[in-house]
Amino acid sequence: MNRKTTYLMLALLAITTLATVPSVTYAFQDAAAQAVETADAVTEAVTDTVAEPPADSEPVTKVEYDAMFLVNNLWIMIAGMLVFIMHLGFATLESGLTRSKNTVNILFKNTMIVCIGLVSYGVIGFNMMYPGFDYEPADGSAPDIGYFKIADSGFGFLTNGPEIASLGDDATAEEIAAFNANTTSEYADYTLFTDFFFQAMFAATCCTIVSGAVAGRVKLGTFLIFCVFFVTISYPITGSWKWGGGFLDQLGFYDFAGSTLVHSVGGWGALVMAGLLGARHGKYVDGRPKALAPSSMPLAAIGVFLLWFGWFGFNGGSVLSADPGLVSLVLVTTSMAAAAGGLAAALISTVHGRKPDLSMTLNGVLAGLVGITAGADLMNPIEAIIIGAIAGVLVYFAVIFIDSVVKIDDPVGAISVHLVCGIWGTLAVGLFGTSAGSEQLVAQLIGIGAIGAFTVVFCLIVGLILKFTMGLRVSPEEEMEGLDLGEHGLSAYSYGG
Repeated sequence: MNRKTTYLMLALLAITTLATVPSVTYAFQDAAAQAVETADAVTEAVTDTVAEPPADSEPVTKVEYDAMFLVNNLWIMIAGMLVFIMHLGFATLESGLTRSKNTVNILFKNTMIVCIGLVSYGVIGFNMMYPGFDYEPADGSAPDIGYFKIADSGFGFLTNGPEIASLGDDATAEEIAAFNANTTSEYADYTLFTDFFFQAMFAATCCTIVSGAVAGRVKLGTFLIFCVFFVTISYPITGSWKWGGGFLDQLGFYDFAGSTLVHSVGGWGALVMAGLLGARHGKYVDGRPKALAPSSMPLAAIGVFLLWFGWFGFNGGSVLSADPGLVSLVLVTTSMAAAAGGLAAALISTVHGRKPDLSMTLNGVLAGLVGITAGADLMNPIEAIIIGAIAGVLVYFAVIFIDSVVKIDDPVGAISVHLVCGIWGTLAVGLFGTSAGSEQLVAQLIGIGAIGAFTVVFCLIVGLILKFTMGLRVSPEEEMEGLDLGEHGLSAYSYGG
């Protein structure tokens, strides 16, 4: 395809898009308005039936209650399994975008991240992230920011198994009565074990993001110790500020599934650790970046599709129920943003880079996914397309900027995808969707700043301590030979007979 043909196709696409978007937008606006009216009617009906049931209404029966609990609990468990598949996606993506001599090291790190994440988050992190915050009205009307405390439940779910496994589905008459009297009751949602299982799948994601950015030169033991501190302390504390009912939640900060609380936290960690490590040998020649060829683009593509698939659980499960309307909306907005991000990155790489770039396109898909994660439940499909497309353009230029101007070596583009697009997705909540407005935008900015500042300081302290004690980087000889042989004594691929 020559350049004239490419420009002609882009022009036709732009004209078609401009001609189509207004009518489609109006259609979605009408549909959204109808959906809002329907949702209001349903909410009013549910409120009348459940919150304050009138004398002639029929309350939820034991059979109905158990059915609701069963479906909700099953969906959250399936969503957790989908999020687990994302770790395989990260492993294959990072393996494909880095050099083959470091493949075993990448796979080992990603395996250990899941193992470390589950155990450390279970023993400490889970109870730190969901501690509950005590609030006392400052003037008799509004609560202050409260103070942090460890969860009242302590470590009960670790030391009790069958004794509490059925908690929730074996509801008592009093619990069913409470559900009928209060629409916000948690009785018919899911078990404590399901809650932990789903949340634990998220926790290890932060370290996986860092893993790709430091690939090819970080010491294995040092990195794994960093992961222990990151998953056990840093991620739960910042997560508790919103999802645990902390001060950001009180301020109105919104992050549905973790554009900031998961992805930009990992992105900040990647930025700090990659900066402390320095670039790979041969990355910069006379101050100019040199492309170091990836080992396997098929592996990278498989990784992105696995991540896209897992994201349906990441975002869809964050509804925290099997609500058919909301889950289906979230799956659609997630898909549309991912597709728009891939399209935008492919087009911009064709125009700016002269040829379509597969690695940029794959990162564009991930950028769209990260961008929509903060507000997937608040957007209509057109807004999701806009958010994803902007993310796809942002990630393209962010990779170039970080590589050429900032001169931080990020082999997989983790900083651009997860930090830059995580920030964008969080800001988008204040610009699009049902919560858009200046007040919401201010709350989003405060959340981004507070979480970013804490994460950077935490990672700097831990990173510097590790650098001056254990050391962060392997020797130049080991780096040239490859971490597979140096750290593991094993090659990923055998080309012999």
